[in-house]
Amino acid sequence: MAKIEVNDLLKAGVHFGHLTRKWNPDMAPYIYMERNGIHIINLYKTAAKIEETNEALKKIASSGRKILFVATKKQAKDIVAEKAQTVNMPYITERWPGGMLTNFVTIRKAVKKMAAIDRMKKDGTFETLSKKERLQVDRQRAKLEKNLGSITDMTRLPGAIFIVDTTREHIAVKEAQKLKIPIFAMVDTNSDPRDVDFVIPSNDDASKSIDKILDLVTSAVAEGLSERKSEKEATEANDANKMEAAAKSDEAKAKVEAVEEKKQETSKDDQQNEKASSKQAPSDKEVKKEKDA
Repeated sequence: MAKIEVNDLLKAGVHFGHLTRKWNPDMAPYIYMERNGIHIINLYKTAAKIEETNEALKKIASSGRKILFVATKKQAKDIVAEKAQTVNMPYITERWPGGMLTNFVTIRKAVKKMAAIDRMKKDGTFETLSKKERLQVDRQRAKLEKNLGSITDMTRLPGAIFIVDTTREHIAVKEAQKLKIPIFAMVDTNSDPRDVDFVIPSNDDASKSIDKILDLVTSAVAEGLSERKSEKEATEANDANKMEAAAKSDEAKAKVEAVEEKKQETSKDDQQNEKASSKQAPSDKEVKKEKDA
């Protein structure tokens, strides 16, 4: 796991909070000082929280569960999309679809609708529609792609949700809380940390700060995924070895059984030969009778 340097966080501007008049009192434990009407975040506490978050995310990723990244603010959406794609995780960077988690079945139907349109285009059904209908279907497909295109691989509820700016994404927070999905988030001095399971006190407005935090977080997720892959490969290799050993054992047993069968057949043949020879050879009584006669 990448070592977290406080100086790197400082250079990225992670320590800048909001205006003091906009602060949330529950963020007091993470605030170092006030400067020019702005709160300064304690980066040593931020570094400790990032380590804690990374450990938890690594475990979730290695278990095979998906982590949903959420950021709809302008300065964060492109960064989140890029970082989530590098670790093959779902993300929401457009408007949060209401019921995304609490009404997941309906959201999946919309994703399936998108897949159905793609099939129509492949099998030629799309060409049989009128020009107006084709235009409507294309618009519907584009709208679905924009809002849900990034979650097409998410076939079940995520194992965790990572949010940039919990104040803006309050609906996502409420839905995750309702379903008891662990919430990881970048929390600025104007947000409520009580809503979040794993808090990263940081500047959630500057693109440099967001990029730095997400870089550290996604590297932990990538480590978890590589661990899972190596474990899977080791298990497969172990299974292959066991299967090979079992096959060799069965082969050896078959050989032993074949030898035993051969022995039994040979002994049967010997017994039959003995019986046949005893029938052909005259007994002592018969020989005596012949002599007397």
